[in-house]
Amino acid sequence: MAGNSSRKGAVRGSKKGPSGGTGGNNKRRLEGKGPTPKAEDRPYHAAAKRKKAAEKKGDKVTTTRKTSDARPATTRSTSPRASAARSDRGRSDRGKGEIVSGRNAVLEALRENVPATELLVARSIDVDDRVAESLQLALHHGLPIRESHRAEIEGISPNSQGIILAIKPYQYSSFEEISQRAKHPALIVALDGVTDPRNLGAIVRTAAAFGAAGVVMTERRAAGMTASAWKSSAGAAARMPIAQVTNLARTIDEAKQNGLFVVGLDGESDVKINEMKVATEPLMIVVGSEGKGLARLTREKCDLVISIPINASTESLNASIATAITLFWIDQERQK
Repeated sequence: MAGNSSRKGAVRGSKKGPSGGTGGNNKRRLEGKGPTPKAEDRPYHAAAKRKKAAEKKGDKVTTTRKTSDARPATTRSTSPRASAARSDRGRSDRGKGEIVSGRNAVLEALRENVPATELLVARSIDVDDRVAESLQLALHHGLPIRESHRAEIEGISPNSQGIILAIKPYQYSSFEEISQRAKHPALIVALDGVTDPRNLGAIVRTAAAFGAAGVVMTERRAAGMTASAWKSSAGAAARMPIAQVTNLARTIDEAKQNGLFVVGLDGESDVKINEMKVATEPLMIVVGSEGKGLARLTREKCDLVISIPINASTESLNASIATAITLFWIDQERQK
């Protein structure tokens, strides 16, 4: 075709038609030479030299993995220093506690004196008023402050804003300890599936205000004593024993054996709070979850189920508010 010789990449003076073959001379070059020898079996490879030196010393030789580029496989260091470094890097997010991240959240937690293990701050962080106050509070509380690379901080919490507070795991009590602590007439609050940590913290605060011996809650499908719950308790969690139990129904049976009268709160009950005649007796007050209220088995286990009269236009009361009203009413009855 005319003009082909002027195309980009065309070779001038080349002959048309297929080029001649090699007559099979390249066949030998295309044949494989067998599997690639291991690194330590190649005389000029560094692994082979190490193997030879180790054999002279009588040491045990560690076989390296075969890789596509025939380089010896790297192994993770197990030296005490490396292990300590990995533990130090991951203790904030892999420990039994939790983390609070973000400048506002960290500052609020430090203001409420939430128990913490350390404050992590990214290097070259833009220090604003919140960060400055957080650092001052951490120093005031004697809290260790650790500087870390920004990548490490973001790896723990992508939205950390360069600052993270590591929280201590909450030390739960037991129902037996709470029962022994109770003064006559005993008052214990039990929670049946309260899932909002702010409600939990508010209930703990109310229980402490009205002299309850402790708060009991379930381990599963319920809020735990997180930093949010601690803040909502306004420090009461430091004074109020809190127990987690695996089976609330069994704990109610145990409370009855200890002489406690079990009273459940349920808005559907026909018995009003002012009709409760046992306020001066040893009591366990059982509060249901925010949406479902008392579970069927829990309700059946209660000696009495009461409700708080409210305006018909309001569907129900918040769990923490209902608890506060009930404990206030009991306290007033006991002071008569």
